[in-house]
Amino acid sequence: VQLQASGGGLVQQGGNLRLSCEVSGDILSIEKFEWRRQVPGRQRELVAVITRDGSATYADSAKGRFTISTNNARSSVFLQMNSLKPEDTAVYICYASETTGWGSMQYWGKGTLVTVSS
Repeated sequence: VQLQASGGGLVQQGGNLRLSCEVSGDILSIEKFEWRRQVPGRQRELVAVITRDGSATYADSAKGRFTISTNNARSSVFLQMNSLKPEDTAVYICYASETTGWGSMQYWGKGTLVTVSS
């Protein structure tokens, strides 16, 4: 499974961005997709999760502002981010997870940088 995030950029506080993650490979076995973010010097933070049945959960920092979704084929994962704050500045990375005969497997790709100016 390969993932490639895009859509990041520079936006002013209060602005919106929509991130995309293109997924390829054996996606039928993927059980959930996640968006995480990384700030240098800090631990990678889980932002949002969407499961195979479409259920979504969010970090407290993202609730009410961010929305995770997929297309029907589950070949793309999106993160709509509204009302952005400077503290949302980070590299955003998409993840995919599945359970195999060898246990839980996780995949991720190169992230996309989001910079929110105050």
